[in-house]
Amino acid sequence: MGMFDFLKNAGEKVLDVIPGASGVKSLLDHLHRKGLQSKNVEVEYDPASAGVKVRGSAPNRAEAEKIAIALGNVQGVARVDTTALKVEHEPEAKAARFYTVKSGDSLSKIARALYGDAKKHSHIFDANRPLLKDPDKIYPGQVLRIPDVA
Repeated sequence: MGMFDFLKNAGEKVLDVIPGASGVKSLLDHLHRKGLQSKNVEVEYDPASAGVKVRGSAPNRAEAEKIAIALGNVQGVARVDTTALKVEHEPEAKAARFYTVKSGDSLSKIARALYGDAKKHSHIFDANRPLLKDPDKIYPGQVLRIPDVA
């Protein structure tokens, strides 16, 4: 897949605040709580660079993108490297776009700007499940998957 940049100070508080803790267990638990299919996914966290490296495989491109976003939308993470994350099925599937939420955004406003139709906000919500549980609960700095909608 590739390298993804995130806002280091935005996101969920997931990482251990214990000095010297790797944060790896916290990040893997976070993926599990989000319901992402990550049985054979391994992560490395480097607090000095605020970087996460992901290895293993995901069942499809959408799940791989969700793993990257779930890890990147964590306070203390500025970059996620998914170059060693393999996609088992749909390796040639078109990658989704990514959008960083700004202050005052809503899914409807984002859909209007990107699709020309605010009513297509449900496509964005569905593309980000299970990362989003409520379409009204997005925050500035959060990165969302934006699927291609015909």
